[in-house]
Amino acid sequence: MEKRERNFQTRTSASAQGTMASAPSQMAPASVRPHRVVFGSIERFIGVITEHFAGAFPTWLAPVQVKVMAMTDRTRDAVCDIAAKLEAQGLRVETDLRNEKIGFKIREAQMQKIPYMLIVGDKEVENGVVAVRARKGGDLGTMTLDAFEQKINEEVASKTLD
Repeated sequence: MEKRERNFQTRTSASAQGTMASAPSQMAPASVRPHRVVFGSIERFIGVITEHFAGAFPTWLAPVQVKVMAMTDRTRDAVCDIAAKLEAQGLRVETDLRNEKIGFKIREAQMQKIPYMLIVGDKEVENGVVAVRARKGGDLGTMTLDAFEQKINEEVASKTLD
């Protein structure tokens, strides 16, 4: 293999007369300059992927995969139980137990680009189901928690991009 030789210029220094003169070129090994990087490669990657998905990450990559919302104070315990079951499955879940209108909660979750929202009201607790809303598909109707778990686990396992 042929070795390439390069001429490197040394630093420029001020002469006694106050004019700038360059020291003669000489053969020297390439210098290593430490530099400060404001963002590392991980931060750049996260920035690029966030921009690519416009914040609407696929379900398997989303920081919060499911938000479980209570319609009334009476359904708080059921919401907490559902969230615990989903977390036991390894899903990233948040609950919304605030005393706000359900439309406001849904709108807020859509603005946060959460892939799935589970709405739990008195009828859902009575029938043992959850009302499911998807970020993209809208209202998916009611289904049992087991059916929803199967659906989301398949989606996470297949790593679909929506």
